[in-house]
Amino acid sequence: MPTTRRQFLNLAGGVTVAGTVPIVTLRPLQATPAMLNAAIRNLVGEAQLRNGRIRLDIPPLVENGNTVPMTVSVANPMTADDYVKSIHVFNEKNPQPNIGNFYLGPSSGRAQVSTRIRLADTQKVVAIARLSDDTFWQVAADVVVTLAACTEEMN
Repeated sequence: MPTTRRQFLNLAGGVTVAGTVPIVTLRPLQATPAMLNAAIRNLVGEAQLRNGRIRLDIPPLVENGNTVPMTVSVANPMTADDYVKSIHVFNEKNPQPNIGNFYLGPSSGRAQVSTRIRLADTQKVVAIARLSDDTFWQVAADVVVTLAACTEEMN
């Protein structure tokens, strides 16, 4: 069956458009528990994660995930020999598993950071502190979000 001019132009136009469409690597719209564990392992390597010494103050129930107050504090003296090097916050279901990294030193005064975060859905939030002796301490909290952030549609 012979090809008509219209069929040929449609086919040629489709090939041209397909050739100009960039290839995009898609990542998941939200992190998964496996991504959370991988991000934490990327930070701590093979080091043991210990429980205690770190406190995560975050509401267990929030009405709106757009601005969730959070404070992380570590019960540790901030001396030249014994101080908190960094505090890292991770989540289970946001588009990225790492919420924030805060770097401290002995002159920081106290090991405490406060901020507001966005939460895409009900999920677990994990805070990890790295001390000057390269030990890692963790704490986790479950947060129930009634109105999600990060995934809302714009009108």
